[in-house]
Amino acid sequence: MEIGSPDPKMLRAQAEQKRQQGDQLGALAHMIAAQSVEAHNNGTSTSAAMDLCKIATGYFMMGEDKSAERWYRLALTLDPNAAVAYQNLAAICARTGRTVESESYRDRAYSLQRVFIESPSDPIRRLLILHAGRTSGNVPFDTLLSTGTSSRIRYAIDFAAVEEDSQLPPFDLVFNAIGDSDVAAPLADRLEYFVNACAKPLLNPPARVARTSRDRLPALLGNLKDVVVAPCVRCQGPFMSLTTLRGILANAGIDWPVLVRPAASHGGDRLKRCENIEALAETLRSSEEVHYLTAFCDSRGVDGHYRKYRVIFIDREPFPYHLAISSHWMVHYFSADMTASPGKIEEERRFLQDSGAALGSRASAAVAAIGRRLDMDYGGIDFAVLQDGRVLVFEANATMLVHRERHNGPLAHKNPHVQRIVDAFEQLLVRRTAHPGVLNLD
Repeated sequence: MEIGSPDPKMLRAQAEQKRQQGDQLGALAHMIAAQSVEAHNNGTSTSAAMDLCKIATGYFMMGEDKSAERWYRLALTLDPNAAVAYQNLAAICARTGRTVESESYRDRAYSLQRVFIESPSDPIRRLLILHAGRTSGNVPFDTLLSTGTSSRIRYAIDFAAVEEDSQLPPFDLVFNAIGDSDVAAPLADRLEYFVNACAKPLLNPPARVARTSRDRLPALLGNLKDVVVAPCVRCQGPFMSLTTLRGILANAGIDWPVLVRPAASHGGDRLKRCENIEALAETLRSSEEVHYLTAFCDSRGVDGHYRKYRVIFIDREPFPYHLAISSHWMVHYFSADMTASPGKIEEERRFLQDSGAALGSRASAAVAAIGRRLDMDYGGIDFAVLQDGRVLVFEANATMLVHRERHNGPLAHKNPHVQRIVDAFEQLLVRRTAHPGVLNLD
């Protein structure tokens, strides 16, 4: 039974059905919704739409986009101007490839509102979060800030006029959540203006985010001991001649095969592996977007599998987050079919419990050096360990996703390690709020 209309009787019936099915969370959500809608219909509550948004956001944070979308749409039947519903519907549509719909929801959300405040009952700090409303590429901070100690003031700075900066509610600390350098680049002047005028401590200064673009990583990290970064070049359309394209690759030291992907894309979105100049030219010919061209490095282990490790850096310190193991060169956790293989899960467990032993001393030292060189308050790295023990960097930036798994699911073993990351970020906020200091933004 789907969520259909804001009918309290139907919501109660759905709650009972969920209870009988053993879905206690779903039963509770429907019962809360029934009570909220009843209060709205009786005129005794003006917060029913926001109550439904809170239910939707719970599902949204767990990655259950279909359920979240249904609850957000139900909230909008009560309040067509619920900006937060439009905001998160935009994110859901973007994740599911509904680009036009996503853009429409974003425009609607941020035309209604640029500042969104979420506060626990007794916050110990007020955290201003800078983010970009027009696109993705923001640091996924919901899990990071799940301790309930911070009042979160989200500011869609790309939609806000300069004069709105001075109208913000009071805050103690700023977290620049625009973590993708390609997303941040068009906002560089706007962000610089804000940073120069802001006297509060700042996490993830924009200047450090800018250094993490794929084509700048070889220069940033490539001279570190035991670190390998494949050569990469940024390529702007429209399509150039084969001669020009060959020259671009030769000047960058890029040999075949070549990986090509649009700028500001993640998760393997439209990533292609081209074996020759003709295939690359055909890929670029159909688009005028900016693309990154990267040399492909074969990182297979001795068992023939590809591995992609993810480590999160909190205040430059590394924390293991996950390991994906796949027979395909494009390794992603969701496509590696990890849960179907007890051996893969056990290897991931060993990495999470003792990353030093799993990686070896050579690779562990290299990863720690990368965290120091990135010099970011929050960031991460996806990488492989080559057979000789060196670290091959896939990407290193602030957009790395961290989220909890279902407590009774096949990936629940990850949750204690997620909590370590959350706790470390909370301690970072404590330190920076209590000791602002002077930030060096170079």
